[in-house]
Amino acid sequence: MDQITATPKGATMTATLEVSRSNHVMLLKIKDPGTRNALSGERFYRAIEDAVRTANDDLDVRCVVVTGDGKAFSSGGNVHDMHGRKGMFGGAPEQIAEQYRTGIQRIPMAFWKLDVPAIAAVNGPAIGAGCDLACMCDIRIASDRAVFAESFVKVGIVPGDGGSWLLPRAIGYARAAEMAFTGDPIDADEARELGLVSRVVPHDQLMTVALELAARIAANPPHALRWSKRLLRESQIARLDTVLEMAAAYQALAHGTEDHAEAVSALLEKRRPTFKGR
Repeated sequence: MDQITATPKGATMTATLEVSRSNHVMLLKIKDPGTRNALSGERFYRAIEDAVRTANDDLDVRCVVVTGDGKAFSSGGNVHDMHGRKGMFGGAPEQIAEQYRTGIQRIPMAFWKLDVPAIAAVNGPAIGAGCDLACMCDIRIASDRAVFAESFVKVGIVPGDGGSWLLPRAIGYARAAEMAFTGDPIDADEARELGLVSRVVPHDQLMTVALELAARIAANPPHALRWSKRLLRESQIARLDTVLEMAAAYQALAHGTEDHAEAVSALLEKRRPTFKGR
C-alpha cells in the first residue's frame, strides 16, 4: 500500500517508512495507518535494509530510533492479507516458506547487522511481528499506552520473523514461553516488570525521552559505540574466552584512535569532548 504524506525537511519517504536524521541520530518511523503499521511489502523490507546500510556506512550516524506513526507501534503481519491468502501468505507451503525467507525475515537479519545502537520507542500496540521488531532493538522505551503481544498462536501460526529467538533473550525462556503459548497481551507496566522495556513514560513524553537517550548515546565516539554493540551481541551466543579475545582486539584498536585521546584529554581538562570518528 503506497501512502502519500507530508515529509519533514531532511527526510525521505518509501511506501511505509519515513527516515530522518538529526544530530547523529537516525529516526525510522513506520507509517501505514490503513494497517496500523503492518510490517509488509517489498518496498518496506528494502527500506529497512537501505536504512541499516546507510547507518553502517556513515560514521555520522551513532544511534537509531524506531517508532510507529499514529496510535500503533506495529500490528505485525497484515491480517487482511492472511485472510485473503495474499502476498507472503499465499501459495503452496514451499512458496510460503520461501516468501518468509525472502520477505519479513529480512527485517531481523537487517537489524542483526546494524552496527549502531537502536532504541525502540514503542508508542502503542506492538503485536506479533511488531513485538518482535521492538525486541530487535537494543533498548526499548514504552509509552504508557503501549501493549505487547507475542500473539501468533491467536491466528494459528508460529513466530515466523525470529520472535522465538529474540523474545527469550529479552525476558528469559519461561516468560517468553508464557507470552508465546498464550498469545495474551501485556500492558506497558507488566512489560517493564518482565524486563521487556527499560522504562515506561507518559505518552506525550515518549519521543522526547527516546531522543534524549539517543543523544546521550550519540555523544560518544562512534567506533567505541559500534565495537561495544558487537561485543554485546556476540556475548549472546559466544563463549567467554571468545568474547574476551574479541574485546582485546577491539580494545587495541580503540586505544589507537584519536577519539580515545580526545576523550581522555577532555576528561582531564574538564571540558566537553569533540569526537570525529577517527
